Amino acid sequence: MPELPEVEVSRLGISPHLQGQQLTKVVARQRQLRWWVPDEVLQQQQQPILAVRRRAKYLLLDLPGGSIILHLGMSGHLKVVPADLAPGKHDHLDLLLANGTALRLNDTRRFGAVLWQAQGEQHPLLAQLGPEPLTADFTAETLIQACQRR
Repeated sequence: MPELPEVEVSRLGISPHLQGQQLTKVVARQRQLRWWVPDEVLQQQQQPILAVRRRAKYLLLDLPGGSIILHLGMSGHLKVVPADLAPGKHDHLDLLLANGTALRLNDTRRFGAVLWQAQGEQHPLLAQLGPEPLTADFTAETLIQACQRR
Protein backbone atom coordinates (compact mmCIF):
# COMPACT_ATOMS: atom_id res chain seq x y z
CA MET A 1 0.00 0.00 0.00
CA PRO A 2 1.44 3.38 -0.86
CA GLU A 3 2.53 5.24 2.24
CA LEU A 4 1.59 8.83 2.92
CA PRO A 5 4.75 10.32 1.32
CA GLU A 6 4.08 8.33 -1.86
CA VAL A 7 0.49 9.58 -1.97
CA GLU A 8 1.75 13.15 -1.53
CA VAL A 9 4.25 12.62 -4.37
CA SER A 10 1.36 11.34 -6.52
CA ARG A 11 -0.62 14.49 -5.68
CA LEU A 12 2.30 16.71 -6.57
CA GLY A 13 2.80 14.80 -9.82
CA ILE A 14 -0.78 14.93 -11.08
CA SER A 15 -1.80 18.34 -9.74
CA PRO A 16 -0.16 20.45 -12.49
CA HIS A 17 -1.92 18.31 -15.12
CA LEU A 18 -5.38 18.48 -13.48
CA GLN A 19 -5.86 21.71 -11.56
CA GLY A 20 -7.78 24.21 -13.67
CA GLN A 21 -8.56 21.64 -16.36
CA GLN A 22 -12.07 20.71 -17.51
CA LEU A 23 -13.17 17.17 -16.63
CA THR A 24 -15.20 16.12 -19.65
CA LYS A 25 -16.10 12.53 -18.79
CA VAL A 26 -15.39 9.67 -16.39
CA VAL A 27 -14.96 6.25 -18.00
CA ALA A 28 -15.07 3.19 -15.72
CA ARG A 29 -14.06 -0.03 -17.42
CA GLN A 30 -14.33 -1.88 -14.09
CA ARG A 31 -16.63 -0.39 -11.46
CA GLN A 32 -15.97 -3.06 -8.84
CA LEU A 33 -12.81 -1.97 -7.09
CA ARG A 34 -12.55 -2.19 -3.30
CA TRP A 35 -16.02 -0.65 -3.35
CA TRP A 36 -18.38 -0.08 -6.25
CA VAL A 37 -17.62 3.19 -8.08
CA PRO A 38 -20.72 5.31 -7.34
CA ASP A 39 -22.94 6.72 -10.07
CA GLU A 40 -22.19 10.24 -8.82
CA VAL A 41 -18.58 9.88 -9.96
CA LEU A 42 -19.61 8.76 -13.45
CA GLN A 43 -22.05 11.67 -13.73
CA GLN A 44 -19.31 14.28 -13.41
CA GLN A 45 -19.04 15.84 -16.86
CA GLN A 46 -17.99 19.28 -18.07
CA GLN A 47 -16.73 20.21 -14.60
CA PRO A 48 -13.64 22.28 -13.81
CA ILE A 49 -11.12 20.67 -11.46
CA LEU A 50 -10.71 23.34 -8.81
CA ALA A 51 -8.02 21.70 -6.67
CA VAL A 52 -6.15 18.47 -6.07
CA ARG A 53 -5.78 17.77 -2.34
CA ARG A 54 -4.58 14.99 -0.09
CA ARG A 55 -6.22 13.92 3.17
CA ALA A 56 -4.23 11.14 4.82
CA LYS A 57 -3.78 8.52 2.07
CA TYR A 58 -6.75 9.78 0.04
CA LEU A 59 -6.53 12.11 -2.95
CA LEU A 60 -9.42 14.52 -3.47
CA LEU A 61 -10.21 16.14 -6.79
CA ASP A 62 -12.39 19.12 -5.95
CA LEU A 63 -15.19 19.95 -8.40
CA PRO A 64 -17.94 22.58 -7.99
CA GLY A 65 -20.45 20.02 -6.66
CA GLY A 66 -18.15 17.90 -4.53
CA SER A 67 -14.97 15.84 -4.64
CA ILE A 68 -13.87 12.65 -6.33
CA ILE A 69 -11.96 10.65 -3.72
CA LEU A 70 -9.17 8.35 -4.91
CA HIS A 71 -7.45 5.71 -2.79
CA LEU A 72 -4.65 3.68 -4.36
CA GLY A 73 -5.05 0.58 -2.21
CA MET A 74 -2.17 -1.90 -2.36
CA SER A 75 -1.25 -1.83 -6.02
CA GLY A 76 -2.94 1.21 -7.53
CA HIS A 77 -1.19 4.02 -9.31
CA LEU A 78 -2.17 7.02 -11.37
CA LYS A 79 -0.72 8.28 -14.60
CA VAL A 80 -1.51 11.11 -16.97
CA VAL A 81 -1.76 9.74 -20.51
CA PRO A 82 -3.07 10.83 -23.90
CA ALA A 83 -6.84 10.27 -23.80
CA ASP A 84 -6.71 8.11 -26.93
CA LEU A 85 -4.05 5.74 -25.55
CA ALA A 86 -5.49 2.21 -25.47
CA PRO A 87 -6.05 1.01 -21.89
CA GLY A 88 -4.12 -1.90 -20.44
CA LYS A 89 -5.60 -4.91 -18.69
CA HIS A 90 -5.68 -3.27 -15.26
CA ASP A 91 -6.51 0.29 -16.33
CA HIS A 92 -9.91 0.48 -14.65
CA LEU A 93 -10.87 4.16 -14.75
CA ASP A 94 -10.11 7.28 -16.80
CA LEU A 95 -10.89 10.89 -16.01
CA LEU A 96 -10.96 12.47 -19.47
CA LEU A 97 -9.88 16.09 -19.73
CA ALA A 98 -10.72 18.72 -22.33
CA ASN A 99 -7.04 19.14 -23.22
CA GLY A 100 -6.89 15.61 -24.70
CA THR A 101 -5.28 13.89 -21.73
CA ALA A 102 -6.66 11.51 -19.12
CA LEU A 103 -5.87 10.63 -15.54
CA ARG A 104 -5.78 6.83 -15.59
CA LEU A 105 -6.15 4.56 -12.55
CA ASN A 106 -4.31 1.27 -12.87
CA ASP A 107 -4.93 -1.22 -10.06
CA THR A 108 -3.87 -4.84 -10.50
CA ARG A 109 -5.48 -6.10 -7.29
CA ARG A 110 -8.47 -3.73 -7.35
CA PHE A 111 -8.02 -2.78 -3.69
CA GLY A 112 -8.13 0.91 -4.58
CA ALA A 113 -11.24 3.04 -4.46
CA VAL A 114 -12.96 5.83 -6.35
CA LEU A 115 -15.65 7.49 -4.25
CA TRP A 116 -17.78 10.64 -4.16
CA GLN A 117 -18.11 13.30 -1.48
CA ALA A 118 -20.85 15.87 -2.07
CA GLN A 119 -20.12 19.54 -1.47
CA GLY A 120 -20.50 20.42 2.21
CA GLU A 121 -20.46 16.79 3.35
CA GLN A 122 -17.70 14.61 4.72
CA HIS A 123 -17.31 11.04 3.50
CA PRO A 124 -17.43 8.53 6.40
CA LEU A 125 -13.93 7.28 5.52
CA LEU A 126 -12.53 10.78 6.03
CA ALA A 127 -14.57 11.68 9.10
CA GLN A 128 -12.50 9.70 11.62
CA LEU A 129 -9.05 10.75 10.43
CA GLY A 130 -6.75 12.60 12.79
CA PRO A 131 -5.09 15.94 12.09
CA GLU A 132 -2.74 16.32 9.15
CA PRO A 133 0.83 16.37 10.49
CA LEU A 134 2.06 19.11 8.13
CA THR A 135 -0.64 21.69 8.89
CA ALA A 136 -1.14 24.36 11.54
CA ASP A 137 -3.81 22.13 13.15
CA PHE A 138 -1.10 19.69 14.23
CA THR A 139 0.63 21.17 17.26
CA ALA A 140 2.67 19.84 20.16
CA GLU A 141 -0.45 20.22 22.30
CA THR A 142 -2.49 18.11 19.85
CA LEU A 143 0.17 15.40 19.95
CA ILE A 144 0.35 15.44 23.74
CA GLN A 145 -3.43 15.13 24.04
CA ALA A 146 -3.52 12.25 21.56
CA CYS A 147 -0.78 10.40 23.46
CA GLN A 148 -2.50 10.90 26.82
CA ARG A 149 -5.61 9.10 25.56
CA ARG A 150 -3.59 5.98 24.88
